[in-house]
Amino acid sequence: MKRSKINALIREAKELFEQAGFHLPPFAFWSPEDWKSKGSEADEIRDNALGWDITDFGKCQFENFGLLLFTIRNGNYHDPARYPKQYAEKIMIVKPDQVTPMHFHWKKREDIINRFGGNLILELYKSSEDEHLSDESFYVSIDGVRKQCQPGQLVKLTPGESICLEPYVYHTFYGEKEKGTVIVGEVSDVNDDVKDNCFLEPLGRFPTIEEDEEPKEFLKNLK
Repeated sequence: MKRSKINALIREAKELFEQAGFHLPPFAFWSPEDWKSKGSEADEIRDNALGWDITDFGKCQFENFGLLLFTIRNGNYHDPARYPKQYAEKIMIVKPDQVTPMHFHWKKREDIINRFGGNLILELYKSSEDEHLSDESFYVSIDGVRKQCQPGQLVKLTPGESICLEPYVYHTFYGEKEKGTVIVGEVSDVNDDVKDNCFLEPLGRFPTIEEDEEPKEFLKNLK
């Protein structure tokens, strides 16, 4: 992805979050120059991969296959003594027909929440023992109500609705066509993008960046 595209996406995200009345923490606005003055007091942000995150999943088609995220808080499975939090929180922007590809997590249980905007569509499967799509039914919780799902079940979340996804539940999601961009929240167990994402199709997680202009903010894996 071009750096100019990343800068533009973050700028648009800030405007949309402001429109929705969702306030980001101060480090969301730190520039690369600001980071030069930050020492060990900011290690929790660096070590736990907080901050801006943009991915095209290695497909180089961000508008069709992509996701913008901001990780607000997170623990760390690799250093629990120093970082004892057992939870994480993200805020994401999902555009109409913009797909996050099918995946599950081995460890992470997560609530996916439609915070603002259009409708979010999820397609769900249980994982088989060999980590393919299972033909078995399974259960999820939608705002505290237990619901049986069939393989490939489509679930629509309107603003304010949420779903709890257990580990080993495959899910893909996208904004419903012609219903507008969706601000999506995630509240979960500790998030580990390096070792806890199982994509049905092997995909890249962090983009290769073409530096066509100076960065306005660092992405979380590049601080």
